[in-house]
Amino acid sequence: MTEVSMARPFVGEEEAKAVYDTIKSGWLSMGPKVKEFEKSFAEIVGSKYAISTNNGTAALHIALIASGVKDGDEVLVPDITFASTAKVALYERAIPVLVECDPETYNISLIDLEKKITNRTKAILAVDMNGMPFDYDGVLSIAKKYGLKVIADSAESFGAIYKQKKIGSIAPLHTFSFFPNKNITTGEGGMITTNDEKLYHQLSELRNMGQDYRYHHSSLGFNYRMTEIAAVIGLEQLKKLDFIVSERERIVEYYNDGFASQKNIKLPTIPDYVTRHAWYMYTLSFTKNVDRDEVARRLLKRGIETRVSFPPIHNQPFYKDRFQINQDDLNETYNAWKSLINLPIWAGLPKEKQDYVIKNLIEIVDEIV
Repeated sequence: MTEVSMARPFVGEEEAKAVYDTIKSGWLSMGPKVKEFEKSFAEIVGSKYAISTNNGTAALHIALIASGVKDGDEVLVPDITFASTAKVALYERAIPVLVECDPETYNISLIDLEKKITNRTKAILAVDMNGMPFDYDGVLSIAKKYGLKVIADSAESFGAIYKQKKIGSIAPLHTFSFFPNKNITTGEGGMITTNDEKLYHQLSELRNMGQDYRYHHSSLGFNYRMTEIAAVIGLEQLKKLDFIVSERERIVEYYNDGFASQKNIKLPTIPDYVTRHAWYMYTLSFTKNVDRDEVARRLLKRGIETRVSFPPIHNQPFYKDRFQINQDDLNETYNAWKSLINLPIWAGLPKEKQDYVIKNLIEIVDEIV
C-alpha cells in the first residue's frame, strides 16, 4: 500500500458544484464558460490573449503551426522533456533536433542550442522544466540573432515568475497543460497565451476546425476545443492557484531543510533570474556513488512513490528507430538525468508524510553508499 503518493490534484466541492451546475445548464461544449476561463487566465499571466484547447499537446501542436513550421523544417527541442514537445514537430513532418540540457537546471542549454542551429532551423521549442523558467532572455536573444520563432512549453510552470515577469507573457507563444498533476487541472486541457492579435485569431481558428465563423472553414484546423465542463473546473482552480503554489513552496522548504546536511544528496539549483519557481516537481540529484534507480526501487518498497523525470528523448525507441542520434552529443543530459529523482509534492502534503520521505531517503542512500 502506498504511504506517500507522488501527486494529487487539489480539487473539492467547489469544482464538483461547478460541474453539476454546468451539466444542469445544458451547455456542455465550448461556450461562454470557456471564454470566461480564457479571459481570467490571460489576466492572471498578464497576456492580451488566451486560447484554450482540449489538452497541452494540442496547444503545442497548433502553436507550432501558427509559428510557420512546415515539412522539412528543424525545430530545436531540449532532450529532457515529455514526448509531446518533440512529437508535435513530427506531426508537421518537421525534424526535432535535440539539444543538451543544463545539468544544474535541466533546462535547455544555451551553448548547445546555438551550436545546433542550421539553415533549416525554423523554431526553438524551449521547456520550463519541472516548473522552473528557462533563461528567456538568452533564448529570445539567440532567436532574434538567427531569425527563429520561439514557443515556450510552459506546461509545468503556471504560477512561475521570470525576472518579475509572469510566465505566460514573455515569449511570443506560451503553451500550458492542465493534466491532473499540474499546478491547476481541468482533468485534461491546455492553453496558449500570446500578445499578438494575428496569432490569436489564427490559433482560435486552428483549434476549431479552421472556422473563422460557423461553417466557414478558412484553414484545415483541428477539433481541439475545450468543453464547458473543463472550463468551469479551471475557473475554480484559478481561485486556488496562489495557495497551491505557496503550498508547494512550503513543501520545498521543508524538504530542503531535511536534506541540507546530506553530502550525497544535492538540492535543486535555482538561478538568479527565477523570481518564483512553480515547483511542478521537486528534483534532487545524487552523487556518482549513489544508484538512483536502486534508491527509487527501495523507496517504492517502503510505500513512497517517486519519478525519475522524463527519460531523454534520444533514448525513446520511437526516436532512436527514426533518427541517427549520436549519444556522445547528448552525454551531459544523459548523465544529469541518471542522477535525478522527483519526490512527492502536492498541495496539502502533510509534514508527517514528508518526514517519512526524508527519513527513508536518507536511510536508503546511507545503506547504498
